[in-house]
Amino acid sequence: METTSALDALVRAEFSSATTFLNTASNSLLPARAVTALHEAALLRAEGRPLTPLYEDVEACRAAYARLAGVPVTRVALGASVAAHTGLIAASLPAGAEVLTAEDDFTSVLNAFHVRGDLKVRTVPLERIAESVRPGTALVAVSAVQSADGRIADLSALREAARAHGARTYVDYSQAAGWLPMDAAADDFGASVSFKWLLGPHGAAFLVVPEDFGGLTPLLAGWVAGERPWDSTYGPVTEYARSARRFDLTPALFTFAGLRRSLELIEEAGVATVHAHDVALADRFRAGLARLGHEPVPAPGSAIVSVPGLGSRQPGLSEAGVEVSDRAGNLRAAFHLYNTAADVDRLLDALAG
Repeated sequence: METTSALDALVRAEFSSATTFLNTASNSLLPARAVTALHEAALLRAEGRPLTPLYEDVEACRAAYARLAGVPVTRVALGASVAAHTGLIAASLPAGAEVLTAEDDFTSVLNAFHVRGDLKVRTVPLERIAESVRPGTALVAVSAVQSADGRIADLSALREAARAHGARTYVDYSQAAGWLPMDAAADDFGASVSFKWLLGPHGAAFLVVPEDFGGLTPLLAGWVAGERPWDSTYGPVTEYARSARRFDLTPALFTFAGLRRSLELIEEAGVATVHAHDVALADRFRAGLARLGHEPVPAPGSAIVSVPGLGSRQPGLSEAGVEVSDRAGNLRAAFHLYNTAADVDRLLDALAG
């Protein structure tokens, strides 16, 4: 999609929120097509009809995410949370392995490495993570975009440093997938939830693994991880899928029914178009903040803007119909394809008042 008017028409057909919703970094609005799909999926169960179409939705989601991530579909596994994916990666590391992480990154991309107890977890400021990779670093784990304040990791520099020292990379795209163009093929591992910038329901998450599976063991696998799932329903799985599907969890079928339509919408809009739209609104907000005498956390090029000291305004803004987040005392606003310049100005007017 190339034109602003085309994006506007697409958005008007899908979204009708009565609030000024600037909180996609927490969870997105659901497009109308996803709501319809969720209803239709529930009716299949209510009426006792075959669930075959829902399993087709699962595979359509896998393929759509592979396209967005820029990886072969054979590298994409499906699960329920980034935290579970991190746990799988953490379990694959040998005792004593060093994991390099960014300060105050989101818990889901960090905690499993700490829970192990026998790994060396080293934490540095985000801006120093590439230069901090060293001989002996086994894995670098970082969010592509920081949840707290929208800062964007320099993934190109990180990947180069990791290759130079023989380290693997694990990138959480939860705050990026859907508005920031991805090059997940350049990472060893990558993950994302579905309910933020991908516009989907809760309950689904994607995991990208290397072609050689990166030493992962399908610890959480059930019957869906078999090469022939319906022949793997009793007893241990005798043959795991030859693709990343060996790491699948049993899918939340309703979620994937809605998510399929959400991903279709993202692809129709085009990530490049969404990126330009979202960042333009964020920059408009930054300019307005400057006029009001406020300085956000520096995060150039990000669709997320975090303003120190204004988090306490969140409850009052919510009462006024403007939805943002309070993160560690900072007001966090996140701009996506359903937002407009009028939304930005309404938030600025509320802050000024």
